[in-house]
Amino acid sequence: MSDTTSSDERSFKRDMLATLPSLRAFAVSLSGRADRADDLVQDAILKAWANQASFKPGTNIKAWLFTILRNEFYSQMRKAGREVQDTDGTYSSRFASSPEQHGHLDLQDFKKALDTLPEDQREAIVLVGAEGFAYEEAAEICGCAVGTIKSRVSRARTRLAELLGISGEEDFGPDGEIASVTSRAFGS
Repeated sequence: MSDTTSSDERSFKRDMLATLPSLRAFAVSLSGRADRADDLVQDAILKAWANQASFKPGTNIKAWLFTILRNEFYSQMRKAGREVQDTDGTYSSRFASSPEQHGHLDLQDFKKALDTLPEDQREAIVLVGAEGFAYEEAAEICGCAVGTIKSRVSRARTRLAELLGISGEEDFGPDGEIASVTSRAFGS
């Protein structure tokens, strides 16, 4: 690499970095969200870096970068306009097939039931049951007494059993009708 090329590259980097605050402000004004603006600036810088050979030294790098950012923003907006927002799953549920395993449905029911628990009980049962923390560790994380955590976990388990209609071990796994069909089909 020649000294001129190295010098041009350093100059390009320096000028590009100097433009970042203005570029970010412009991105915030376009997108209206700081997190989205940061992503937009990053995308624009990556494109500029990949296409630095098309930049003509001596011209306005700030205008060049702003153009790249603006074009990237509108490209993303056009793409988003073609995508269907389906946050509640209304459209996608029409294309979903029934799950092949019973556990999937049980897990969905469990997640719904878990979401209905009070926050302190949900936090306690997740820490102890799902994350595997000891009661003492969970109490330290939550900033409460060990007995409080034990009580919360106990109440959460009881409430989950009520919500899921579980009264004993026979309530786990596929129901009797499905189990008999499956055992006949697979010769169990």
